Formats: sequence, structure tokens, C-alpha cells
Amino acid sequence: MDKKNSHIDDLIAGYFSQEISEEELKELETWINKSPENEQQFRRMQEIWFSASCLSDKENFDKNEAYHRFLAHTEKKNVAPRRKISLRILWQSVAAIALLVVVSYISFRQGNEQLKSHFTDIVIEAPWGSRTKTYLPDGTLAWLNAGSRISYSQGFGVNGRSVALSGEGYFEVARNEKLPFSVKTDEIQVNVLGTKFNFRNYPDDEEATISLLEGNVLVRNHIKEGENIEMEPGQKVFLDKKNGLMRIIKVNARNTAEWTNGYLFFDEELLPDIVKELERSYDVRIIITHPDMEKLRFYGNFIRKELSIEEVLDMLGSTGKIKYCVNGKEIRLSPK
Repeated sequence: MDKKNSHIDDLIAGYFSQEISEEELKELETWINKSPENEQQFRRMQEIWFSASCLSDKENFDKNEAYHRFLAHTEKKNVAPRRKISLRILWQSVAAIALLVVVSYISFRQGNEQLKSHFTDIVIEAPWGSRTKTYLPDGTLAWLNAGSRISYSQGFGVNGRSVALSGEGYFEVARNEKLPFSVKTDEIQVNVLGTKFNFRNYPDDEEATISLLEGNVLVRNHIKEGENIEMEPGQKVFLDKKNGLMRIIKVNARNTAEWTNGYLFFDEELLPDIVKELERSYDVRIIITHPDMEKLRFYGNFIRKELSIEEVLDMLGSTGKIKYCVNGKEIRLSPK
């Protein structure tokens, strides 16, 4: 066995058995973050431990039962006719069995806490003028709109599924009743099991909005604690980020996710939030010249790639509420 790999294996075993020093823990963290292959190797070892224990009731952790589960697991994965089991696979099996026997529920719990506190978050971003599509470790589909980002812990999927959002994201959540999925921002949070929804909350937006396409979600208000809403499909929640007031309306929720297909869709959106979306999409600066215009709301559906910023503003102006003046990359909006 390669001495370097053997040393890393010892560090991983020490981590799960709670027999690792602070210096060794930092060394292990550095190795994991060095490459995706290293992270995958660590996760494989982690999966052997967690899948073998399979704690449906953590308060009653049965080491003997976990041991037998692990034996069944390794027999299925490692036994092949007329082939020798490598020393590495054998070591992993022996080490995992030993850990299952000697590590108690307390060390299991401490290991989870140590994992969360020492490993950095994974960050995914969508630059201005673009969209990003990604799959989270649990299989959840996530789309990010221009100027958005999500972050989640490297322990995502172990004992929770929590994502921090800044901007706009569309999520198709893989169902897991034992591990609810949540998307958090400073002002508002969504808790789900498995569903499809669109969540928008850019830091400089006046409102945060959530539109539900399928399933059920619980919306938690972080500005006014205790004022929560249970949503049903076809509903949209607005949160006023200044006063914490929430309201809910019926909508065609699928339209709110049309930006994933290259559309700009505004469903009774405030003009300041529409302005910010147009700025991100067309790389322009838009000035609202009169404060009374900030309360205006608009409905519209535009194909971003086929329309210029002037054509979009022409359509908004056709409502009789606004007019505009273009000077290079600066646009001024005035009341009609």
C-alpha cells in the first residue's frame, strides 16, 4: 500500500474514531480540499460509515445491528468470483468494521458537528448576463439567474440539506422525508421535502418572492418571527423587506420560472425590482426619476435574446405609466 495513501487512510480513520489532533484535522481538511478526487474518496469512506449505521433512531444506536448491516453491504460490493480483494479494500472494510464496534452514538454525533465546523462551504455563482444550471449532491436541480449565488456545506445530505441563496434560483427538489430541504436568505426561508419552486431575493430588491409550482412549502418570515405561510401550488408570496409584511396571491407559477428558458417574466413586480433585473440582463444603468414611480407594478413576458432593452422599455411604456430617455448606457425613466 502506498505510504502516502496509508497516512491519509489513518487520518480518515482517526477522524471518525475521534482520535485525531487539531493539526491532523487541518492536514485532512487541506487534503480533501486539494482535489475533487480526494473529496470523493473521503465521501466514499463516509458513506460506508453512515450507510452501515443507518440510524433511523439516533437515540437508540445499535452497534451490533450496524455491524451486520455493514457485513452485508461489503459482501455485496467487494466479493467477486476468482478475484482477490485488494489490501486497500480489505483495510477499508476492517477499519470500518472496527469503527462500527468501538464508536458510540456520542462520537457519531460529535463527528457530524466537527465536520460542519471545519469544512468550508461550496459556492456556485451565475455571472451577470448569464444563467447557471447545476445539480446538488442529493440530485436536486438548481438554476441560478444572473448575478445569483448559492452556497452549501460539504456535509450537505449527511444530516441536513440547507442552501443559502443570494439572488434568484429555481429548484426541483429531490424528495427525502428524513432530510427536509431548505433555502435560506437573511429575510426569509423556505422549508420543503420535495417540490418545484422559484425563489427570488436579491440583496437590493425591495421584495422577496417565492412561487410554488408543485408540492407544498413552509415559508418562514425572519423579519417578523412567527409570521409563517404554508403555500400550495399556483401561489406566490411577496415579502416587503422594509416592514416584514407578507402577502400571497394566486398566479400561473410556471411563468415565474420561464427565465430558465431565456425569458424575462414580470408578474406584478415592482418597478425598482424590474429595473434591477433589466440592468443585470442588459448591462445598463437605469434611473427612476420620480419616487412615486417606485410603487408601480408591471406584468410582462419578453424573450431576452430577441429583444433589445429599448424594445422592452417600449412595451412597458405602452401601459401609459412611464416614458424613457436613453443616453448611451444610461436610461432615465419618468412618469407619463
